[in-house]
This record gives sequence, structure tokens and C-alpha cells, in this order.
Amino acid sequence: MELSVLQSAGLSAIAVLVLTLPFFIKKVEEDLEIFLFIMGVLAATISGMWNWHLIEEGFKEPFFISATVLCVGFVFKRFRDHCKICVLACVKKIGHRKTVFAAILVLGLLSSVITAIIAALILSQISANMHLTRRNELKFIVYGCFAIGLGAALTPIGEPLATIAIAKLKGAPHYADFFFLLRTLWMWIIPGVLFLAFLGSKMPQLHESKTEEHIEKETYKSILQRAGKVYLFIMGLIFLGAGVKPLAEVTVALIPREGLYWINIISAVLDNATLVAAEMVPTMSQDTIVFLLMGLIVSGGLLIQGNIPNIICAGKIKIKSKEWAKTAFPVGIFMLLVYFILLSVFVV
Repeated sequence: MELSVLQSAGLSAIAVLVLTLPFFIKKVEEDLEIFLFIMGVLAATISGMWNWHLIEEGFKEPFFISATVLCVGFVFKRFRDHCKICVLACVKKIGHRKTVFAAILVLGLLSSVITAIIAALILSQISANMHLTRRNELKFIVYGCFAIGLGAALTPIGEPLATIAIAKLKGAPHYADFFFLLRTLWMWIIPGVLFLAFLGSKMPQLHESKTEEHIEKETYKSILQRAGKVYLFIMGLIFLGAGVKPLAEVTVALIPREGLYWINIISAVLDNATLVAAEMVPTMSQDTIVFLLMGLIVSGGLLIQGNIPNIICAGKIKIKSKEWAKTAFPVGIFMLLVYFILLSVFVV
């Protein structure tokens, strides 16, 4: 699909607004899901992508994730005291630092099996029961979501990015099977998850004593509201991704693998599954695939809207866009730089 100059300019402007407004306008930050929904509708309108399939996808795709958030939320509320006892027993036995290390490592690696959604819900529940300082709670959640985003990419069960990548590469010349991404990315992803777990365990002043009054008790109303916000959030991302897809398709063919790695930092604001669908073609070499995927996966942790686990945990722990970005950008940019150097040296 060819875009006019006005269409390209309009879509570029929307991308800039999505990147910047949540940091400068408090109302946008507080109602991020509504803002993303509006931007998604505008993007799909500008690019002329509206059709019944997109509308159906917009209503259908968020359902499973929202329903999972809702059901697991009810389960955690029902067994709230049991969850708290388990977490505190673990903390008492091995300490806060080892508990943080184990939680990030195990959830990061298991996310490829239990899905990123379930891993994020467990992460947020652990955080709610650990009585961390606010600063350390933010780090625990952000590092955990980075780890989950990395680990979930190892199998098509973990997250949509992996599912779409396998679907795009299942034919010649790659003949990708269920374990293709595991074979291709494990040597990059597992060290990243270990690094994040280690980083989490080294947080200073890890423990904060909180009384029960300071721990907000969840209500059925708040669980329903969170599930509804997740639904609207994902619907907005679907429309936004579909709207900018023609722009991505036009530019990808002109960009070398190194440029593709850095341009995929836009995954911080767009659904990375949509970007994989737009960018990946079967004729790509395996080294280009590695550059493309690692850029998308790591960048997805930079902002709340970059990945489903971020959205789920930010809603549960009530993390604002500025808080998330302030915590995520230093570690995220560091990881992007280190991965880029290593990939440039060893992937040929």
C-alpha cells in the first residue's frame, strides 16, 4: 500500500504524540488507555486501514488477555492471604534479595511456557506482598517485565511476537518449527534474563516495613476496572499498529539490519507483534532476523505501552508513565547498546 506525503506525515505525527504526550500532559498519563485508543482510531483512519477484519480483531483479540486478567485477579483476591504467606515464607527462608533474584529469573524463563500474561500477573502479586519501598517496587516490576518480555519470545506460546515470527518463517528457507526461536535466540535471551535478575537482587535498601493499612486491599470493582482498562489499551494498540503498518512496510525494505535494530525502538510505543508482521519476510537471513527480534524485544520494556506485561503490572501496581520510563530507560538503553555491540561482533 502506497501512502501519500500527507498520510506519511500524519502517521509520523501520531507516533511522535504517542511518544511524548504521556510525559508532558498529566491527563494523558492518567488516562493512557483512552489516549492510545484515540490515537489508534486516528492512525487507522489516516492510513485508510478500516475494514471489518480490523474491527473484529480490535474487539476479539483483547478478550482473552482481559479475561485472563479478570479471572486470575479473582483467584488472587480469593487466595490473597495464602499468596502473602507463601511470599513472606520465601522471604523469611532465603531473604529479600534472593527472592527477587529467583522471582525475576524463574518468571522470565517460565514465561515462554506459562505465557507472558500469567507471568506478569504472578510478578505483580509477588510485588504486592513483598513490602518493598516504592523505588524498589518500581525496579522489581520493570526488571521483571523486561525479563518476561525476553523469555516469552523463546516459544510461540509465550507471546504474539513469537507466534507471528514462527508463522512468517515456517516455509523455505528457514522451515521454522516450535523450537526455532529457542535455538536461534537462547544465547542472547538467557544471559539477559540472568542480568536482570542479578540487577534486581542488588537494589539498595530493599526492604520496607509496611503495616496492613498501607497496603491497598483490592476490590472486585478495581479488578473489573483493571480488566476493562487492559481491554481498551490492547484495542488501541491493535488499531495503532494497523494504522502505522503501511508506513513500516515502506521503510523496512530500505534499512540495513543495524538500522532495523535501532528503528525498532518504536516497539516502545507500538505492538511488537504488529511490527514483526510488517517487517519480517521469509527471505531474511538469520542474522537479520536476530537483529530485528532483539531490537523489538528489548525496546518493548522501555514504556508501559510497549508490552502486555508492562500494561498488566502498571495497572496492578498503579505505575505512571514517567515513573516507568525513569526506571526503564537506563537499563533498557544499556541493554540495547550492549546487545548491539555483541550482535555486531558475533552475528555475521
